[in-house]
Amino acid sequence: MTDELAEIVTGLSAPQKTISPKYFYDETGSQLFEAITALPEYYLTDTELDIMERHVDEMADLVGKEASLIEFGSGSSMKTRLLLEHLHAPAVYVPVDISEELLLSSQRRLKKDFPDIEVLPVVADFTHEFDLPEPRTMPRRNIVYFPGSTIGNFEYEDAIELLRVMHHEAGSDGALLIGVDLQKDPAIIDAAYNDSAGLTARFNLNMLVHLNSEFGADFDVGAFSHRATYKPGEGRVVIELVSAREQVVTLGGTRIPFAKHETIITEYSHKYTLDGFAAMAGAAGFRVERTWIDSRRWFSVQYCVRETR
Repeated sequence: MTDELAEIVTGLSAPQKTISPKYFYDETGSQLFEAITALPEYYLTDTELDIMERHVDEMADLVGKEASLIEFGSGSSMKTRLLLEHLHAPAVYVPVDISEELLLSSQRRLKKDFPDIEVLPVVADFTHEFDLPEPRTMPRRNIVYFPGSTIGNFEYEDAIELLRVMHHEAGSDGALLIGVDLQKDPAIIDAAYNDSAGLTARFNLNMLVHLNSEFGADFDVGAFSHRATYKPGEGRVVIELVSAREQVVTLGGTRIPFAKHETIITEYSHKYTLDGFAAMAGAAGFRVERTWIDSRRWFSVQYCVRETR
């Protein structure tokens, strides 16, 4: 049994079943997520992009000349392209992702559009420390870039551990530029994860399709439904798959029973206060130096400097 398969079986065998959100992203999952970001209910992408467009020159000045831009989770390159267009002679762009296919596709597009910027993709699980490639031009400093409020997908201690990985990869005099979703009217958040087009439901259920095709599971996808619930007291959305009946799923030779209405947690999406995120970043060795917020105060982009630990 591979490490990935063992991880999935362990999560599904726990009292509260879980699957890591990284298994959302097969080819179909990636396409569905791109479609979700264009939905009117999904405020995160447009709001963050608006912040970037209005303040990207200031961000570029803070980053400085000849920096290395290290993006955790390459995904859509729209915001990355905007940043690369405004950075001052960046030394290298290093996209990091677990999907080699996605990385190579992104690399080809970016090399065509930015021929003067060296692009060195790294296939890695960015939740753990990894080796950075050696660029042709030695960067003056490293900037870790983590857009989209993906940090919110991690539980509190796991988020701090990920920020510590970023602290390590940033190196001496490095910094972090990160998207952070903010707490707001619960109705706005609820609509973003329960869209009227049903794309988020399809995205969530496609995880089971992915597990069937990639790992030989036998999920009956039609026997599960999507549920996303915002819990203001916890400051997070809990995204689940709900079993419609008693059933048994086989995965890696392991039989996994489900009770009717039993759930699999596939993702959390934490929403932060500014003080709450600053405290979490501080626990990982970063200090928030600059914060940009949209006029509705729904979303933030934060520039965090690396402090000596």
